[in-house]
Amino acid sequence: MIRGIITFSIQHKFITGLLVLALLTWGLWSAIHLPVDAVPDITNNQVQVISIAPTLATQEVEKYITAPIEVAVATVPDIVELRSISRLGLSVVTIVLKDETDIFRARQQISERLKEAETQIPPGITHPEMAPVTTGLGEVYQYLVRVRKGYEGKYSLTELRTIQDWIVKRELLGTPGVAEVNSYGGFVKEYEVAINPDRLKSMKIPVTEIFSALEENNENTGSAYIEKNQNSYFIRGVGLAGTLEDIGNIVVRGGRERYLY
Repeated sequence: MIRGIITFSIQHKFITGLLVLALLTWGLWSAIHLPVDAVPDITNNQVQVISIAPTLATQEVEKYITAPIEVAVATVPDIVELRSISRLGLSVVTIVLKDETDIFRARQQISERLKEAETQIPPGITHPEMAPVTTGLGEVYQYLVRVRKGYEGKYSLTELRTIQDWIVKRELLGTPGVAEVNSYGGFVKEYEVAINPDRLKSMKIPVTEIFSALEENNENTGSAYIEKNQNSYFIRGVGLAGTLEDIGNIVVRGGRERYLY
């Protein structure tokens, strides 16, 4: 066989040259497009379901969250291993699949099973979510958001975190190959209602009434519309709190009106 290859190569030099050139071209193309990682991701083919329930103890997390999710996803095809971790306020269920399994098809099936699991979980406790299509070894880049020299006093840490979450992060999420952008540091902007228990007790107002007032007075509502001549007037109630003044003007109890100040 080797003698025949050598004889063919000597007798057909042009064809042999073309084959060698094609082989070199193929090798060069493969070398350029070969995916090489500094830290190869050796994680198996898996999907994680994460549930957060800050009000539940470890035993309750296992009973009310982890167990129903494990039962629901157990029928997903091509499962190799099913394991879970239950901690205080946290449940993580890991579904390990065969290497040849299409991860996106598997995530679709798991998503359908999670809808069934939610019917077995007590309402209002948690909402199970799947982790992104990446692992801890998939972190490829870290960056820092900061102001240019001379403008240090223009933006606070809260404003920098807001820029990161609403501008930088949204632009990066449109980059091909980016599965998730995690934000660390800074201060997340939020409004807090600090309750004075002594004043509430003197007014005979329970804490639950404060929660109800905040929930009921922090939403927009829509209704029908009124037609007049050739115009239509839509009716809607705008009630979403956007400032501290909006929160302070929420009425807790009627009669002698008591506001949140």
